[in-house]
Amino acid sequence: MPLRGAAAPDQLVFYVNGRKIIEKNADPEQMLLSYLRKRLRLTGTKYGCGEGGCGACTVMISTYDPASKKIRHYSANACLLPICSLYGAAVTTVEGVGSTKTRIHPVQERLAKCHGSQCGFCTPGMVMSIYTLLRNHPEPTSEQMVAALAGNLCRCTGYRPILDACKTFCKESICCQRKANGKCCLDQEDDLFDNEEKVSTSLFSTDEFQPLDPTQELIFPPELMRMAENQPKRTLFFLGERVTWISPVSLDELLDLKATYPKAPLVVGNTSVGPDMKFRGVFHPVLIAPARIPDLNVLKYTNDGLTLGAACSLSVVRDILSNAIAEFPEEKTRVFCAVLQQLRTLGGEQIRNVASFGGNIISRKSTSDLNPVLAASNCMLNLASRGQQRQIPAGDIFADGVGNNTIAPEEILVSIHIPYSRKGEYVSAFRQAPRRENALPVTNAGMRVLFEEGTDIIKDLSIFYGGAVSTTVCAKQTCWTLTGRHWNEQMLDEACRLVLKEIALPGSNGGENVDYKKTLMVSFFYRFFLEVSQSLKTMDPCHYPGIPVEYGSGLQDFKTRMPRSIQIYQDVEPSQSPQDPVGRPIMHQSGIKHATGEAVYIDDLPSVDGELFLAAVTSSRAHAKIVSIDTSEALKGAGVFDVITAHDVPAANEFYFSDDPEIIFARNEVICVGQIVCAVVADSDVHAKQAAAKVKIEYEILEPVILTIEEAIKHNSFFEPTRKLEQGNVDEAFETVDDIIEGEICIGGQKHFYMETQSMLAVPKGEDKEMDLYVSTQHPAFIQEMVAASLGVPANRIMCHVKRVGGAFGGKILRTGLLASVAAVAANKTSRAVRLILSREDDMVITGGRHPFIAKYKVGFMNDGRITAVDAKYYINGGCTPDDSVLVAEVSLLKMDNAYKIPNLRCWAYACKTNLPSNTAFRGFGFPQSGLVTETWITDVADKTGLAPEKIREINMYKKNEQTHFKQKLDPQNLIRCWNECMEKSAYYSRRTAINEFNKQNYWKKRGIAIVPMKFPFGLATPYLSQAAALVHIYTDGSVLLTHGGIEMGQGIHTKMIQVASRELNIPMSCIHFCETSTTTVPNACASVGSAGTDVNGMAVKDACQTLLKRLQPIIKKNPTGTWNEWIKEAFEQSVNLSATGYFRGYNEYMDWEKGEGHPFTYFIFGAACSEVEINCLTGDHKNLRTDIVMDVGCSINPAVDIGQIEGAFVQGIGLYTMEELKFSSEGVLYTRGPDQYKIPAVCDIPEQFSVSLLSSSQNPYAIYASKGIGEAGFFLGCSVFFALRDAVTGVRNERGLKKTFALNSPLTAEQIRANCADAFTEVVLCPTDCMLALSLPCYAQYSLGENNSELTQRRRRTTNEMANNGAASSLGQICVNDKP
Repeated sequence: MPLRGAAAPDQLVFYVNGRKIIEKNADPEQMLLSYLRKRLRLTGTKYGCGEGGCGACTVMISTYDPASKKIRHYSANACLLPICSLYGAAVTTVEGVGSTKTRIHPVQERLAKCHGSQCGFCTPGMVMSIYTLLRNHPEPTSEQMVAALAGNLCRCTGYRPILDACKTFCKESICCQRKANGKCCLDQEDDLFDNEEKVSTSLFSTDEFQPLDPTQELIFPPELMRMAENQPKRTLFFLGERVTWISPVSLDELLDLKATYPKAPLVVGNTSVGPDMKFRGVFHPVLIAPARIPDLNVLKYTNDGLTLGAACSLSVVRDILSNAIAEFPEEKTRVFCAVLQQLRTLGGEQIRNVASFGGNIISRKSTSDLNPVLAASNCMLNLASRGQQRQIPAGDIFADGVGNNTIAPEEILVSIHIPYSRKGEYVSAFRQAPRRENALPVTNAGMRVLFEEGTDIIKDLSIFYGGAVSTTVCAKQTCWTLTGRHWNEQMLDEACRLVLKEIALPGSNGGENVDYKKTLMVSFFYRFFLEVSQSLKTMDPCHYPGIPVEYGSGLQDFKTRMPRSIQIYQDVEPSQSPQDPVGRPIMHQSGIKHATGEAVYIDDLPSVDGELFLAAVTSSRAHAKIVSIDTSEALKGAGVFDVITAHDVPAANEFYFSDDPEIIFARNEVICVGQIVCAVVADSDVHAKQAAAKVKIEYEILEPVILTIEEAIKHNSFFEPTRKLEQGNVDEAFETVDDIIEGEICIGGQKHFYMETQSMLAVPKGEDKEMDLYVSTQHPAFIQEMVAASLGVPANRIMCHVKRVGGAFGGKILRTGLLASVAAVAANKTSRAVRLILSREDDMVITGGRHPFIAKYKVGFMNDGRITAVDAKYYINGGCTPDDSVLVAEVSLLKMDNAYKIPNLRCWAYACKTNLPSNTAFRGFGFPQSGLVTETWITDVADKTGLAPEKIREINMYKKNEQTHFKQKLDPQNLIRCWNECMEKSAYYSRRTAINEFNKQNYWKKRGIAIVPMKFPFGLATPYLSQAAALVHIYTDGSVLLTHGGIEMGQGIHTKMIQVASRELNIPMSCIHFCETSTTTVPNACASVGSAGTDVNGMAVKDACQTLLKRLQPIIKKNPTGTWNEWIKEAFEQSVNLSATGYFRGYNEYMDWEKGEGHPFTYFIFGAACSEVEINCLTGDHKNLRTDIVMDVGCSINPAVDIGQIEGAFVQGIGLYTMEELKFSSEGVLYTRGPDQYKIPAVCDIPEQFSVSLLSSSQNPYAIYASKGIGEAGFFLGCSVFFALRDAVTGVRNERGLKKTFALNSPLTAEQIRANCADAFTEVVLCPTDCMLALSLPCYAQYSLGENNSELTQRRRRTTNEMANNGAASSLGQICVNDKP
């Protein structure tokens, strides 16, 4: 069937928020997200990643099925939905749910009032996921609620307040259902309070919430119902610029199309074809959309199983299987259960709602969690082509690897038949992923065994693995060999050996560890062995012994539950005026706008007439000379306006803040992959990106290419100056100690992963060289300065505006300045407005992140645990330009003592210069790394002395007023209070006993607990960096406009500033408005960094308000009973100036590095955290069970905001220390460049019990209203999870007789945990020929790296520890390898 050449394409008809849309020129390449944002100007739906991995673009799709007369509502990622797939559908976006102009929906209201938004960028997506669930289930269970949010990421809140809002819709009470210590957590709340104090545990009042009324929702458009019922179904054609979309309605027509276009893919959910076209350069001129064909949506029960249409979505398959499991006897549904298990964690809800069952199979991706279990279960695939139908086993399509010809190009998969399980047949599915939910697997498996009737003799065995090679793979030879064997230890031993021999894994690719995959392969089979053994025992307890009771917990996967949380803070004094908001948990002033999608971010700004879009062309080499740049093909591209290079920069292209320059455009040489070489400007972002891909750059490789810290040390490549701090006599002290340990730890980098990528809009004003810049930045004055310098104009011509920032965490300062300069240079050259919004992939490739870190330490201590000498060297990977690297190195030295008094200490810090993108500031600024190093050697000392880690911490903690190692005075009273209170609130000792008991009773699961103190110094070490100014206007109607130099990026600074102004002027917060931060109102403002925003700007706002109040005093004195409005009117009539600036000079901070002493900090924030975890020794997976945090924040200005900051930072810390792993190729190319590969914490990662207490009765004389700057401090406490994991691993190793000391690196991923829980499986992977498995019996003494000195045992020791040490350190992403420099 040829394409209808001359015939006009069809009109696309669908609805958005109740409004009919008729699109005459529907382009198959246009996704719903860009259509909503660019065509319909509905900007509430956000771009977060473009690959369906973050949920920021979630919308609700509603469709009507005329056959069942049912409407289906489901959430979906707008970034992956082609508009052509929406014919006859109704789309609801966040704007359609509710707005401040009409009515706010209860979901929006509760999310805002429960403090569930900080930067607010992810909030519309959260709203839509919750809203869709409530449309389907008005009273959901907590399990449904948690599952609905699995596909949504938040980088700010740590999820707890979002889940608090969700709980208000759930029907059941959220009890921890855990009576391990004889008490439910609900019974324990009394223990958490000191009855003397006036404390509060409520951050919001549910009485304020409007009820959820399902009758008030937008109805499904009746016209679409009529269309579905009355219009004859016909084939739809949509023709785009490059692609044709054909949507047939019958199977015969589809088969004809497939015969005509054998290479055209079938697109249902676009979750596979879409990313391939968008990110991997795959191009398909014809797309066929078969979703409307009834044969492909079939559901049919037969005598031997269930047949499902290939176009059924994974959610539909999940629901069908759940119903079948409830209906049929257990014996028949084992295959259904195994498939359902994989469906629960495959992708997020949004992906499962659109991805098709058939697409998952046909793509043959090795990461498919379904294919191994479908193949192992002998599911059948029903195929059709013109005039032919046939059935093949699912396993056949993987027989010869990816390129096999099992399915002809013109054939299509019509349906899948899933068989009932038989008597004596057992089926299981397994997976291990970097994150439990919404993550592609490292390895997965499907296994099935059928026994001869009434025996344990294997009649048929199937083992399939995914994630191992390029597609799903069958261990055919192994299964064939084991057929006829008894299900016993000998069979298990042979199976593990055979599997490893048969399935040859390719060498490490993309930073993957092959040993880990192999270990998982045999661990999965062992787990299958246990499951089946247990089932055999259930069937016939007399004949089959089953498994030891302590092995039972190894069969259970970790489940995500709705967390229980409590927040404790000190109430305001009863005498405080009800109008005074300071100290109260006030909602974020943009909270409602975040939830309705009305909050405006840079890319939400309306387009400017003639606006151009910019796409950067970046270097693909880490260190090379640019031989030539060929832009000829790019300039021919559709809609291309120009190409911008270094030659177009009117003035400064390089900025010298130190010896090495920061560079806008690379000129003759590139120094990292991702460096901007040139940029394309075009009439749309699509055209700009297409043209950028056509720019050809020829390189000549330069030596050396330095990527790791080790390579930098070898080539002596450092940024100057190197820093050193020393106190006491270190060498002498080492002479007198009882014992010395030496060690090394590697800490990987971390990406900021702010939800709003780097974004800017440059608008030339057309006269006097003026330019308006709208930028997502933490430092407008710096942007103004850099852009002015690059354009060669005075700063007064550049106006920089910031309304709000969608997350920053330190990553939107210098890099943003360079990117803003790129946009400004382009705007200057073209005299047009230029918009630059980085894609997530470009953002991760171009910008740096937290500095990877290697520390080498030598620690001297006494047998009683006193540490008397420390000698350490820190190396940080600075990347290719200096940025803040030397400053980060300095701060890591100044804060390295954490909470401990070390009398003799010497520490060096080196910032390494490498060919990676320049690393930069990140929340905590060096302390999260150096603090982890300190806590590591504390734990090492505990191991060596045999004392508990908490005892070593207590012995060495600052106790009385003393000096730090840089001779600044310190009063540690609140440090001790936080520690003691955390000990008490966490019931540390009783839980330690309970954990020991649990560990005795469970062999394959272990728990660990750790408590960590924290001293976080506040200050920027330079007085002028903490100055601040504010501008306050009072208008004649009594309303107040407030401006200051701080940036709102989620930390609630504007909310707190309005609270300050409200108290000072004694007027309600509702009278005060904040518009934007701009260089036109507050000049020369310092960056919003270092937790200092509220401290310094609060002082400036207070100063301005006091100035105004002083002017009003005579009028108030004259009319003391008057109202505010009367006083203002009178003041105006008396010509009193109603505008005032406020100013704060900054803190008197300094540091003398020559002398190694100073007063770099103004005060200290103290805290402590206790965390408990459980690990699965077979996979390395873990679950965060409970965290208790006590934090000294002084007198909190806004407890809701402060607790939100602590929790959000803590969860980001969990990311750094346990999950977020950067991987680079040996050429310096980043592999982890989006949420698909780079995993930040999700809802499934937060502790099941989460308690945060603010220390009561704490005063801070140095900051506004005795508060403390709290944005960063909580981050480090995430390492309590790291050390709880270490504790659990120590328990495993002690039980197994692994006496050798072991080192853990950060992030402590599942891979590293598994490698350190050494057992027969890790051993058989490392030396498959000479080890005899001793697996199944509790008498694990058979396998022990004990005291036997045979050559083999020595080799095992070496290899086991090598594997453990390389677990985290071998990937280049760590930028640290365990070779000693």
